[in-house]
Amino acid sequence: MFRRLLTLEEAKQAIQKYFEAKPLGVEETPLLEAFNRVLAEDVVAEMDIPSFNRSTVDGYAVKAEDTFGAAENKPAKLKLCGTVNVGEKPKITVKRGTAAEIMTGAPMPEGADAVVMFEDTERKNGEVYVYTAVTKDENVMKAGADIKRGETIARQGQFLTSREIGAIAAVGRAKVKVYKIPKVAIFSTGAEITEPGKPLAPGKIYDINAYSLSAAIQESGGKPVYLGVFPDDPVELEKALKTALASADMVVTSGGVSVGPRDVMPTTLSQLGKPGVIVCGIATKPGKPTTVAVISGKPVFALPGHPTSALLIFHLLVRPIIERAAGKKPTENTTIKALTSVRMFPARGRKTFVTVKLKRDSGRWVAEPVPTGLSGAITTILRADGFVEIPENQQFVDEGEEVTVYLLRKALGENLA
Repeated sequence: MFRRLLTLEEAKQAIQKYFEAKPLGVEETPLLEAFNRVLAEDVVAEMDIPSFNRSTVDGYAVKAEDTFGAAENKPAKLKLCGTVNVGEKPKITVKRGTAAEIMTGAPMPEGADAVVMFEDTERKNGEVYVYTAVTKDENVMKAGADIKRGETIARQGQFLTSREIGAIAAVGRAKVKVYKIPKVAIFSTGAEITEPGKPLAPGKIYDINAYSLSAAIQESGGKPVYLGVFPDDPVELEKALKTALASADMVVTSGGVSVGPRDVMPTTLSQLGKPGVIVCGIATKPGKPTTVAVISGKPVFALPGHPTSALLIFHLLVRPIIERAAGKKPTENTTIKALTSVRMFPARGRKTFVTVKLKRDSGRWVAEPVPTGLSGAITTILRADGFVEIPENQQFVDEGEEVTVYLLRKALGENLA
């Protein structure tokens, strides 16, 4: 049976009391393998990028003053003194009255301070006719114009996307220090659960939770360690939990936490070590049976077996802890204001989360409860755009009342904004 139900805030405080969510350590990884990792150091450029003045067009490197006054009917005539190719150090010097052929990206030769584009010139008998004047530094990227030596181009705690990785590669780094990825052991319990891919016997259902939660763990920055499906048997559960604790930094399970005769997870957890179970029931709907334990310094989150309940509580309670362990800043849900389509009632004495679908009506967003209200249906959260939070001390939310909708998909928030 449940002990006193904790509020969601009390449950979070209890976890903080016994477990400090912080990065698990630092490791160095090849830059090619650093995508989606969290940087554990500031990356400072040790050189200017580019490291030399370079041409941004195909044309002729010149002294700008030699082109002053050049026009279609009065071109400036310059003597060709050589060619500068990409990837080589210039061996020529541009003097007054001369020009050097140059390719895009090639280093500027000594003496030149501008580049005239090919289309503004004509070459005849070893001379370059310039029909358009250029100013100093025109069509030239100066050394350090992109990145200056000593500039911080990526900061500790930053999530590494293709953009950051490209910038780090530009300064010559082949490796970076990143936070270790927390390993999260996961398994489901229940005599009715069957792993996807196996024949489905009468009375059985496929395991939804281990798969949806594994994906959620990856979204949070963790690495799921899937252990399979186990029956609601104390001996088997104890073996599974010991294996999970030995192979990962934290554990997430689903099922076996209600008040039925086969819901033995809280009892089994309490026998594995101190402090043991620290949360045994939360005053929320869905998610009331949620149980949390800390064993040998590792947290165990035993979530309800119903898919919507398990996934919602994961995002409310577990995700921030995995994110901190991975060195990430906890993600805040994008929100949007909407009007309710019907009156909404909370469960008595419990904070209630109502999954809703958003639609546009007369220029305003309207939040409509997802028709399938059963926590056991995965389609509830699949069809939902977000959820509305109703405090435990509020009697109802009236029809047409403005509410805050916490969006379940970040991309959706960007589309709705």
